[in-house]
Amino acid sequence: MDTTTAIDGLLAGLNSQQREAVVHGDGPLLVVAGAGTGKTATLVHRVAWLIAHGVDPGRILLLTFTRRAAAEMIRRVDGAVRRLDEAASESMHSQAARIWGGTFHAIAARLLRHYGKVIGLEPSFAVHDRTDSEDLLNIVRTDLGLAKTDKRFPKKGTCMAIYSRCVNAREKLPQVLQQRFPWCDEWGDELKQLFDAYVDRKEAAVALDYDDLLVYWHGLLADPAGGARIRNLFDCVLVDEYQDTNRLQAEILEQLCPDGRGLTVVGDDAQAIYSFRAATVRNILDFPKQYPGATLVTLEENYRSTAPILAATNEVIGLSSERYRKNLWSERTEGEKPLLVTCESEDDQTEFVVQKILEHREEGIDLRRQAVLFRASHHSILLEAELARRNIPFHKYGGLKFLETAHVKDLLAFLRLAENPRDVVSAVRVLGLLPGIGPGKSRQLTDMLAESGGDLQLWRGWKPPAASAKLWPELVGLIAGLSRTKGDLPAQVHRVRKFYDPLLPELYDNPHPRGRDLEQIEQIASRYGDRQTMLAEITLDPPSSTQDLAGPPLLDDDYLVLSTIHSAKGLEWDAVYVLHAADGNIPSDMATKTPEEIEEERRLFYVALTRAKRSLYVCCPLRYYRYAGGFSDQHGYAQMTRFLPEDVRRHFQCCVGSPCREAEVLDIQSDMDAGVASMRIRQRTKRLWS
Repeated sequence: MDTTTAIDGLLAGLNSQQREAVVHGDGPLLVVAGAGTGKTATLVHRVAWLIAHGVDPGRILLLTFTRRAAAEMIRRVDGAVRRLDEAASESMHSQAARIWGGTFHAIAARLLRHYGKVIGLEPSFAVHDRTDSEDLLNIVRTDLGLAKTDKRFPKKGTCMAIYSRCVNAREKLPQVLQQRFPWCDEWGDELKQLFDAYVDRKEAAVALDYDDLLVYWHGLLADPAGGARIRNLFDCVLVDEYQDTNRLQAEILEQLCPDGRGLTVVGDDAQAIYSFRAATVRNILDFPKQYPGATLVTLEENYRSTAPILAATNEVIGLSSERYRKNLWSERTEGEKPLLVTCESEDDQTEFVVQKILEHREEGIDLRRQAVLFRASHHSILLEAELARRNIPFHKYGGLKFLETAHVKDLLAFLRLAENPRDVVSAVRVLGLLPGIGPGKSRQLTDMLAESGGDLQLWRGWKPPAASAKLWPELVGLIAGLSRTKGDLPAQVHRVRKFYDPLLPELYDNPHPRGRDLEQIEQIASRYGDRQTMLAEITLDPPSSTQDLAGPPLLDDDYLVLSTIHSAKGLEWDAVYVLHAADGNIPSDMATKTPEEIEEERRLFYVALTRAKRSLYVCCPLRYYRYAGGFSDQHGYAQMTRFLPEDVRRHFQCCVGSPCREAEVLDIQSDMDAGVASMRIRQRTKRLWS
């Protein structure tokens, strides 16, 4: 089989629009991929096609929004290249792993380790996660006396959000305060002082936060020498989920590919829902202006949903004020229209949803193939109580992240302090674990390290309080020993655990399962070659959760999925139930200040609807009690979401959900007949006084 025939075989499973994107030349390319249209397959085949046509895999940069997505794409690229020609492509497919794949932040960290010296950045920099950054900002906030003001000064989380917005959105502080944080506007001067000091403190600690990774990558590209070296590394740059990029990331891409040559971006403007993270839909909407002559390919054939569901979702997003026009369609023409359910109250909504879930389960649709979606996490409280009462297992997306748990952060702080003794945040955390050492003594000790450039020997001569007299020399010896040790990471973690385990019961409840978490870190450590790499990667790509000890086996492993709409993006289920489709909830009353916010809420609603493959239910309660689940009769009436006007509702099957009877489908002709009857009743009433 010759190469041409093999490539034809590679493209055989693609539709015409996907094929057009895959075989595009080296000019700037924008692929607008509608929901469920196979964007991942298109991106994978484009990378494979580039490799098959002679592009060195080591000169391909693939930017995704999760590390797992990058790894999965590279795995699929390798499989696609293997199929080109098992004999002739032996050297080709073995090189697929050389692709530069990862998130923006992970790639930035990798490049800065190698080339950061060009702009004066030490390669040994530490990477602070969001919580560490907030803690350092709070230290600076306290040092400046901003924690003791006559008025309410913003807390560390709010200050960090303001700072991050300025950096990622490339917006000036006054603009951010006026538009996003108006209640903090009076503190503009103090926040400038705080942010200046925070930047200086990171510099002194040789530490970068998440935002800095992008800022320094941007700065490296802006440097004449550094920028030329980075641009020379890559022939092709491909970006997934481009609608979720922020302004800073767009500028990085512009510096990487000034004329757009070799640049491919894939995304869907209709699914741009992360403005609260500083992402902007303008990046994808303005791509053709940014790169004149760019080719636009739109993917419209949907492989997920039935035609009736697509007809409804097309109408919902069709009312957007600015968008790329696309009409999603499917060869799956069977199926019912989505159901728009009007419920008298939240209790009726819950009853209707639970009944439908159980009906679908009896029809052979497992619970895990069904999902209940909502705008805000608290919108599912009543449903969760009813599911528990009926013994229906469910899993709700969310919860405390692994790296946010106190005991995990404690253990990593030991390693970070050994790696970088100038890391103030880690030093304060470690010192705070010892009895008798409060904020004042911690500050004294961290100042000693900072002034000496991180010389741990100064700690040996410090006289600790009586409560920690025994632990102090052990701690100093541990940190000093770790700082001299570069290899055998599991042994390093074990040494930390040996010191930390006796403190665990004194610091936190449930010490046994917490200890098992720390054992997991010891096992994970064996996968890394050095401490610096492990600390960076576990920060940039943290585990999503921490698990307790295994309990009694759950014989029924099926469970219903509950999720916020934001968390559901990119997923799909056979049956989807959207709760609280009432104005104030969808759109959220917190996101209606500007037309741009309302448009994003419309896109969020669209994302929820397009998760459904076979069955879609949209529920709108009319009555909301002020104290849900209580005994008060105080309530208000809601209006159906503005995103379902009359013209759009024609693509739904409308019904009334009631706990006393099956959902009653409303027939439009019957409604008209009922209207005539109502008119006759009014006329007869008027005759009483005419």
